[in-house]
Amino acid sequence: MSTPHAFASTRRVLTGAILVSAILVLSACKGGGGAEAKAKADDAAAAPVPVETEAVARRSVAASYVGTASLEVPRGADVVAKTSGIALEVLVEEGDTVRAGQPLVRLDPDRARLAVRQSLATMGKLENSYRRAQQLVAQQMISANDLDQLKFDLDTARAQHDMAQLELSYTAVTAPISGVISQRMIRTGNFVQINTPIFSIVDNARIEATLNVPERELRVLKRGQPVRLQVDALPGESFEGVVERVAPIVESRSGTFRVVTAFAGNDSLRSGMFGRIHIDYDQRADALVIPRSALLDEGETAVYTVREGKAVRVPVELGYVDGNMIEVRSGLEAGDPVVTAGKVALREGSAVQVIGEAPVAAAPAAADAKSEAK
Repeated sequence: MSTPHAFASTRRVLTGAILVSAILVLSACKGGGGAEAKAKADDAAAAPVPVETEAVARRSVAASYVGTASLEVPRGADVVAKTSGIALEVLVEEGDTVRAGQPLVRLDPDRARLAVRQSLATMGKLENSYRRAQQLVAQQMISANDLDQLKFDLDTARAQHDMAQLELSYTAVTAPISGVISQRMIRTGNFVQINTPIFSIVDNARIEATLNVPERELRVLKRGQPVRLQVDALPGESFEGVVERVAPIVESRSGTFRVVTAFAGNDSLRSGMFGRIHIDYDQRADALVIPRSALLDEGETAVYTVREGKAVRVPVELGYVDGNMIEVRSGLEAGDPVVTAGKVALREGSAVQVIGEAPVAAAPAAADAKSEAK
C-alpha cells in the first residue's frame, strides 16, 4: 500500500518532466521560425545579376552570302622559245611588268644569221637564172617547162629565205601578253630548247575567285550583284567586285554550283591569296537590329530584355544576318534594351543590375523579411 509520502514524490517528478518538455517544445518552435525568416530574408535580399545591355537600333542591313576562295588570274601565259640557242641575255626578272611584244631574252643569233645569208644567196642566183630564162624562151632557146621549173625553184628559195628570217626573229624571245613576270626558269648562259617554257606571265589587270555555293542559294545569286572581298594578307582592307558568272547547273555529288566573282587588279591583290567574299543580294534601309550576342542559346529564338529592373524573356522573329548584327522582325521595339553579357545567369524575373546605370533600389519585401528575422 502506497504511503502519502511516496505519492507526493511521484507527483513532483511528473510535474518536473512536463515542465521540461514544454520548455523544449517552445525552444524548438522559436528556433524554427527564426531560420525560416532568415531564409526568406536571404532570398529577398539576393544581389541583382550584373549584365550589359544594348538598345535595339535602326540601321541598314544587307542580306548576303559569305564564302571563302583563293584568288586566281583568268589570263596568263607561259613564254616558250620558238627556236633553240644559248641565252646571251635575260632582260627581265620576276615581278617585272612587261607589255605584249617586249623582248625578254636574247638567244645566240649566229646560226640563224648564216641561214638567212645562205638563203639570200640562193634566192639571188635563182632570180638571175629566171630572168635569163625568160629572154631565152622568147627566142625559143629553152622550153616553157624549163622556165616553169626555174620559177618553182625561185619561189621555193624565197620561202626558205622568209623562213630563215623568221628563225632569226625568234632569237629575240618576246612577251605574248602584257602582265607581270611570275616565274623565270632560265639564266644567262643556259641552252634553251625549242618549245620549252622559260617564263610565266600573269595579267593582274583582272582577278577572279570561284565559289562553290550550296544549291539553296541558287535563286538569290545573280550575275552583276555587288561583291566585297577581304583577304587574310591585307587585314582591314576591302575590295569591290561583281558576280561575273553563275553556273546554270548544280553538281549532283556536292550539291553546289559555281559562282565566279571578278575584281579589278591592283598592286595589292595577288593570285593565290585566300579571301572572304560577301555577295549582297538584298538590302533593308531601315531595319531593327540587335547584336548576335543577345540571342539565347536555346531551341526557341529569344532574348532577355530589362523591364523595371527585372529580366524578361522575349521570343523574337529574326530576319537578315549582317555581320555581327541581326534583323529583328517582331518581338522588340526600337530602344528596347537587350542583354548582351551576363544572360547565362538569368532566369525569367531575375533582378538585374545594368552595368553603368544607377543601382536598383532594394525591394520592400526584402526589408520586411529582414524584420521578421529579427
